[in-house]
Amino acid sequence: MTGAAIEATDLVREFKKGPRAVDGIDLRVEPGEVYGFLGPNGAGKSTTVHMLTTLLPPTSGSALVAGHDVVKEGAQVRGAIGAALQEAALDPFLTGREHMKLQTALHGMRGVEARERSDVLLARVGLTQAADRRVGGYSGGMKRRLDLALALVHRPRILFLDEPTTGLDPQSRSALWDEVARLAGDRGVTVFLTTQYLEEADVLADRVGIIHKGRIVAEGTPEALKDEIGRPSVEAIPCDRGDLPRMKGVLSRFGEFVTGSPKGASVRLSGGEAQLADVVRALDAEDIHVEHLQLHRPTLDDVFLSKTGRSLEGAAEEPRQPEEPVPA
Repeated sequence: MTGAAIEATDLVREFKKGPRAVDGIDLRVEPGEVYGFLGPNGAGKSTTVHMLTTLLPPTSGSALVAGHDVVKEGAQVRGAIGAALQEAALDPFLTGREHMKLQTALHGMRGVEARERSDVLLARVGLTQAADRRVGGYSGGMKRRLDLALALVHRPRILFLDEPTTGLDPQSRSALWDEVARLAGDRGVTVFLTTQYLEEADVLADRVGIIHKGRIVAEGTPEALKDEIGRPSVEAIPCDRGDLPRMKGVLSRFGEFVTGSPKGASVRLSGGEAQLADVVRALDAEDIHVEHLQLHRPTLDDVFLSKTGRSLEGAAEEPRQPEEPVPA
């Protein structure tokens, strides 16, 4: 693939009687890259994916996926991509193998080719033993893995994963992470991954775009974004809640306040980790007994907080906009 795998310019999606779900984003994803699209519910992640996968037309702006215009060349885009979206379109009365048979047929595969491709993918996602069971009896993790296998049937160059691990147990989440990393590393597949999990973006993504209220507010490698914040913070909770005002007075000497536990106070240390011992001595000098003291190194949540004034992990869930179907 020459050029960008995904490129969007001033992409907008506005719903009737509602705000702009996507408000003029620009992004570029290179071939073979894992791009993490990070943000809280309601930020515009899924709406962006639906536009890039031709399921929803943009209100304005443009986007190219695999070199094809998502509005004018929808069929070519769909031929180049695979997508595992939040609501998997699985029939509970069909088995995993029957789903694979149907999907291979839709992509023009027959006979030995279809059976071999199905067997390979079912094995890759760890569903060989469950292949002949009805999907209605699958766990959430098994359904996610089957959906991933279905998305890979036609060997797509670009894979869209829309919050693929939401609701999964840690073991299932780890297994899916391993498969995504292998696809990108061994197969050179471009992966566009939306998530609200900081750890997921940190582990998997080569680069991260942070979206807030329909706009990309930060973009870069996870390490580069955290380096922008640079300084760690310290959080302290007093044994006696009545000491909290005095504790805040002490901590204010060491940096600016940041969001933390309502039971205590947190400041970003102007002098870095070396100040931690000074903080402890200052609290001791004021005879403030501490129940909890913790040093926090910069995280992607800190990046989100610095860019938006709110914590991603604590962001309130915003209502989703109804999405209008695209005519067939």
